[in-house]
Amino acid sequence: MALIGVGERRLFLLLLHICRSQMLKALETNINPDSDAIVHNVLPVSYLMTQHYDNRAICLSLHPECPPIGLETLKIDDFQLHASSTKRYGLGAHRGRLNIQAGLYEDDLYDGAWCAGRNDPLQWFEVDARRLTRFTGVITQGRSSLWSSDWVTSYKVMVSNDSHSWVTLKNGSEDLIFLGNREKEIPVRNIFPSPVVARYIRVNPCSWFHSGSICMRVEILGCPLPDPNNYYHRRNEVITTDDLDFKHHGYKEMRQFMKVVNELCPNITRIYNIGKSQNGLKLYAIEISDNPGEHEVGEPEFRYTAGSHGNEVLGRELLLLLMQFMCLEYLSGNQRIRHLVEETRIHLLPSVNPDGYEKAFEVGSELSGWSLGRWTNDGIDIHHNFPDLNSMLWEAESKKWIPRKMANHHVSIPEWYQSENASVALETRALIAWMEKMPFVLGGNLQGGELVVTFPYDRTRSQGVAREQTPTPDDHVFRWLAFSYASTHRLMTDANRRACHTEDFAKEDGTINGASWHTAAGSMNDFSYLHTNSFELSMYVGCDKFPHESELPEEWENNRESLLVFMEQVHRGIKGVVRDLQGRGIANAVISVEGINHDIRTAADGDYWRLLNPGEYKVTARAEGYSFTSKKCEVGYKMGATRCDFTIGRTNLSRIREIMEKFNKQPIKLPVRQLQARRSRERHLGTS
Repeated sequence: MALIGVGERRLFLLLLHICRSQMLKALETNINPDSDAIVHNVLPVSYLMTQHYDNRAICLSLHPECPPIGLETLKIDDFQLHASSTKRYGLGAHRGRLNIQAGLYEDDLYDGAWCAGRNDPLQWFEVDARRLTRFTGVITQGRSSLWSSDWVTSYKVMVSNDSHSWVTLKNGSEDLIFLGNREKEIPVRNIFPSPVVARYIRVNPCSWFHSGSICMRVEILGCPLPDPNNYYHRRNEVITTDDLDFKHHGYKEMRQFMKVVNELCPNITRIYNIGKSQNGLKLYAIEISDNPGEHEVGEPEFRYTAGSHGNEVLGRELLLLLMQFMCLEYLSGNQRIRHLVEETRIHLLPSVNPDGYEKAFEVGSELSGWSLGRWTNDGIDIHHNFPDLNSMLWEAESKKWIPRKMANHHVSIPEWYQSENASVALETRALIAWMEKMPFVLGGNLQGGELVVTFPYDRTRSQGVAREQTPTPDDHVFRWLAFSYASTHRLMTDANRRACHTEDFAKEDGTINGASWHTAAGSMNDFSYLHTNSFELSMYVGCDKFPHESELPEEWENNRESLLVFMEQVHRGIKGVVRDLQGRGIANAVISVEGINHDIRTAADGDYWRLLNPGEYKVTARAEGYSFTSKKCEVGYKMGATRCDFTIGRTNLSRIREIMEKFNKQPIKLPVRQLQARRSRERHLGTS
């Protein structure tokens, strides 16, 4: 690379000094402390300095865009939002938040916007930032509604220091008119020609959809000015001490980031992919273990996945931060992390739907709206794309086929689902193959748009019922697992926090049975429980699906302890190995717990893990061709699974069959009554 000349360098440094001086002067004089009037035309529309050196351009922008001040993320509380008038309480100023969702049945409490009580140009929506803020722009949406069409098509912006004297943003001598929305869902961003410093800001609708009313959802872009005396700001400020890469990562950046973690901790990490997306992007996972690449007998396997809805990106970034955090803490000697890594095989899959993510990422965090990028490239919702095994199990139960004709676990995938013509995403097929290959014990899928942990079942048992408590046989275990995450999250169980949209989950300890919230057939949670050994839950980790980059440190602090605590729950319950009389592990042996109508099976080496709450349990191990045996296993309150091994011998009939088959002879077929009597004697001889 050619070097720039001494004269050019001096010119560049001089211009840079001038730029910095002008920007600092602009910020210092943008507010006159002796006057209520605001000088808002200090900075030009876009002050750019460009110098070309050997075909290289250097551009300095003195109008950087500020992040959202927090209407969507709830940093701005309800008492900071005001309006000229309100149609009714459910359409009050407190509902005028970007991307807020209305309930299915709109009522007086939860509607999807602020709506003015009258349709005239005197209406306004106001935000009190509670401190001097450099406002740089406004983002607007229409009303979230299935039944009405309401949005603002143009508006003015006014600012004030005291909420009494207001100044309207100008375009020369004329009031500046901003173009608003053309429909109700897609956000529209307007950047001010020059930043303005004030405490209060108002959006004043000038025109609106001719068949609708004045309704808005709003986000304000602004940078709070330094104010060490501002108690409100200091009280709500969350600062992380973790030195991590707090930024959004596109697909290539994510891949590079995982590579960097792997190179930093090669002895405890391994990168692999489980398949490809519709657009051919690999679904990368990272394994964290003291022996990456192999299953260790007696060591449980855990997974976190994120991004099944591509526009819910916070989970994706949390998993990237988690893998970096665990690597750095392991290297620094953190005993808690070292114990997790050495005693658990951890799998992190940060982006299940990379195609959807790229769509949302291209538009940006504030403009992707509520649904852009949610689905796969071929329009499928991955999280609800799994086979509906609930109906198959419940039908078998009603016909009393269990356990004679059908097991109460490891329910088979129906043939139609496995055909090439079935509407199954490539990403879903890859997930299923991964779940069948790895002996996962516990998993969590990170989602967004709410603050709650949901657990199976996600489908209501009653036909045509939208909401109904539908517990699994392991309901008490699932409730504990959900509470372990929610109770250690900074916000989920805070009774004083505002509900994200329409449901106040804090009243329920931040957890809910999925079917009690809304029924969904073919969810990943239900499939995992019914088809594999793994208990799966959904963590909705933030109200904002796609938070601004500046919010990531705080969101990490909100979720870090929860992410670790939930992983540690994989060591709760009983574990052991089922062996034959020669000491060989028996694969696919069934582990039953008396009183819980859901069994699990051993892995390839005969080892198993059964999640249970503290208590004493009668546990039985059985396998095809073997006698069964039972014993009592006690689960304590301290973390760490109780060891509960089993040794079972072959039945006489199975040994006879083995010998006959060895010498190419057909086994003797006993009469049905004689066979039943033999089985009865074998059960009677089983140890207890």
